[in-house]
Amino acid sequence: MAIYIGNLSYDVTEADLTSVLTEYGSVKRVKLPTDYETGLLRGFGFVDMAADAEESAVIEALDGAEWMGRSLKVNKARPR
Repeated sequence: MAIYIGNLSYDVTEADLTSVLTEYGSVKRVKLPTDYETGLLRGFGFVDMAADAEESAVIEALDGAEWMGRSLKVNKARPR
């Protein structure tokens, strides 16, 4: 199951997000969607961790936390 991370700074990179999340376990994938027309980040992303326990730790630690001047919204991603 993927993690949804919302209210991200538009300046964040996949490397930035990966470096923060490695404190909680092994990061398998980071996806930061971009706008089709402008190519700019859309302010949210999806992360896959190696284990469910690691995902739970990320959600518990970072939901509501302030990072890069923004209050993060972190929860399990809903299926498409």
